[in-house]
Amino acid sequence: MAKAYSYDLRKKVIEAIELNGMKKSEASITFNISRNTINLWLKRKAETGDYQALPHKPPGNNHKILDWEKFREFAKENGDKTQEEMAELWPEEISARTISRALKKIGFTRKKNVWV
Repeated sequence: MAKAYSYDLRKKVIEAIELNGMKKSEASITFNISRNTINLWLKRKAETGDYQALPHKPPGNNHKILDWEKFREFAKENGDKTQEEMAELWPEEISARTISRALKKIGFTRKKNVWV
């Protein structure tokens, strides 16, 4: 991910535009940043009162299954059903892919070892 511009640079650009009356296009050439970036900073300042960079929030996983013992029991009871059917039977709204990941996490498999 690209690194955010420093707060000091943001401050200089905003002051040059607001206090010194520099045009956005001139500021973009002088400070070697795009006009769109300046517009975003000014918009953020109008909305929040500051032009600070937004904090980096890595994408997370909002876990739908929290009670793993309950899910193990659910998997034992409904192990003969497809993942889509299991997703429909789960109390909360959940996708078949989430069921698949959860089954893998608890080590549940449909593969049977049959030795004749």
